[in-house]
Amino acid sequence: MVYLKTLGIKAIAIGITVFSLFGIFYNANVMNLFWISLLTTGVSFLIGDLLVLRRFGNVTASIADFPLAFLSLWFLGGLFIEASIPLATTALMAAFFITCCEPFIHTYMTENLEEERFEEREKSPRAGQLQTEFAEEFDHDDLEGQGENHRDNRDK
Repeated sequence: MVYLKTLGIKAIAIGITVFSLFGIFYNANVMNLFWISLLTTGVSFLIGDLLVLRRFGNVTASIADFPLAFLSLWFLGGLFIEASIPLATTALMAAFFITCCEPFIHTYMTENLEEERFEEREKSPRAGQLQTEFAEEFDHDDLEGQGENHRDNRDK
């Protein structure tokens, strides 16, 4: 559930950026802008959030999202949009604005994943979380009739 919410937030942020910048500077079709934002969202989520964020943390994932967004927007813009001005400038601006949103998305994702994992741990304990109690064993026949003297005899 956390992944779907994060993917939705990321899609909205990237969609607003793509529709705003590419829609202003180019005479682009709405469907083409939709495909650019959808594919950029998918690539950014799979590589940036699921791979880089899990292994290296928020700062590294945010830094890695800039070239990832830039390259995907530049490539997809070249495929879907007929450009009269260079696409690299618009892709660079869009990547900057997307990268500014990424630390907030990463923070949201990591905090909610930790809460979800904590709730799962409370429901079912794992093997490492079980407790065992140890005690010293006594032979019942030896203890009969000895009472308090049993401890003194054992120490000798």
